[in-house]
Amino acid sequence: MLTFIPTPIGNPQDITIRALKEFEKATLFLCEDTRETKRLLRILEERFDLTYPEVEFLSFHEHNGAERLLEIAERLEKEQVVYVSDAGMPIISDPGQILVEHCQKNAITYDVLPGASAVVTAYAASGFPEGNFLFFGFLPHKGTERSSALIEAMNRIDNVILYEAPHRIEKLILEITKIDENREVFFAKELSKKFQNYYRGSARELFSQFESSSINSKGEWVVVIQAKKEEAKALYVDDILAFDLQPKVKAKLLAKLTDKSVKEWYNKLIS
Repeated sequence: MLTFIPTPIGNPQDITIRALKEFEKATLFLCEDTRETKRLLRILEERFDLTYPEVEFLSFHEHNGAERLLEIAERLEKEQVVYVSDAGMPIISDPGQILVEHCQKNAITYDVLPGASAVVTAYAASGFPEGNFLFFGFLPHKGTERSSALIEAMNRIDNVILYEAPHRIEKLILEITKIDENREVFFAKELSKKFQNYYRGSARELFSQFESSSINSKGEWVVVIQAKKEEAKALYVDDILAFDLQPKVKAKLLAKLTDKSVKEWYNKLIS
């Protein structure tokens, strides 16, 4: 049997009793990073008197997942196997999805335990009144793919949640500000950890705080972007026109916002 176990997103005390019991029964740990999992287990041993048998730890991540699955496929049926990501709910922005799919296709019993999730924790903390949101995970790191993905996210009619690395968080707020400086955003830093902080305001206001160094960019970040207002549609057209994007990319984005086709926009852009 395979059990997917959420791990604390920061504070070790957020581990669940069910998770501790599954850890003690496991004969094989599949881990996004074996070092992180072993570190967590050492902390749990010290704080909660957890004892677990001598078990095997194998890495299972985006670069080796498919190959590793072939290696351990039979063990999923015969042993008590657990899968954990470095922090939070496995499978979300995580390679564990192929394990779920494998279990479904091969009638292997599996279970997903409830537990910590940075997505819902940040959204609850944002205070945005809408109950709907879309999770975009991590944006592409650079180039037109990143610009296009962010523009698409900011033109959704639902609030959007993003993950961002500390070394790109200032870049992200600058990019959001260029698209719509008045957009309401919520930034959550290091959720459940000692230096947790929440920041809410317009993109322009938060950009000013980053510029003045009143916000320390270190740590993990979850960003909630409030949905666009329909009446601001013309502003978004102007913003896309101002972006340094290839004509084909611009034409596709503009076509989504207007009544003109991709072909019409493309011809207009190159003329």
